[in-house]
Amino acid sequence: MQDNNDKDNLKERVEDLKNQVTEKATEFAAEAKEKAENLAEKTLDAAEKIINDVFKKNKPEDADFEEVATDPKDIEIAELKKELDELRDKYVRLYADFDNFRKRTAKEKLEIVQLAGKDVIIGLLPVLDDFERAVKALEGKEESASVREGMLLIHNKLLNYLTAKGVKAMETKGQEFNADVHEAVTEIPAPTPELAGKVVDEIEKGYYLNEKIIRFAKVIVGK
Repeated sequence: MQDNNDKDNLKERVEDLKNQVTEKATEFAAEAKEKAENLAEKTLDAAEKIINDVFKKNKPEDADFEEVATDPKDIEIAELKKELDELRDKYVRLYADFDNFRKRTAKEKLEIVQLAGKDVIIGLLPVLDDFERAVKALEGKEESASVREGMLLIHNKLLNYLTAKGVKAMETKGQEFNADVHEAVTEIPAPTPELAGKVVDEIEKGYYLNEKIIRFAKVIVGK
């Protein structure tokens, strides 16, 4: 009987010891887990700090690290803005081309209006020349004074009409020879040193029509 009691007491003591060991083991495990988590957290914090320090040290002062928009709406808006800019650029170019075309067309239309009847006017210039020669030929002849006066009257009427249409005679005598408006018929020794390289005499008058040459002046140049 005594042996059984001793045996039961031993079993109880073993069970109590087992429970104590299990409890201590659980507490130790919990404590070890807590310490491990704390160590891991400190390690992550330290690593993050190191990374941030390196990043800040190597970051350019003027760098712009804005987050790139990844929202589909933002992408669509950006594409629409780009398309709008392209359309605006095309519109500006098209308007500039149209404006140039309008100005060029207006200029050409004005020239057509200003030079209207050019061929007819050019055909009348020899008649004007003939009147001038006839008036000059009759100058100083008393018996032909009335004829000269009539011719001069007709000459002036024709000249006034042509002037009203934009015709203007060139001034050539004494002017520097200019191949753009003068046609040299011949050269002669200059009567004076000042006339060297200048127009000494005029064979046929030159004329402008609204500031555009319709006939070159035929001249004699001093050399």
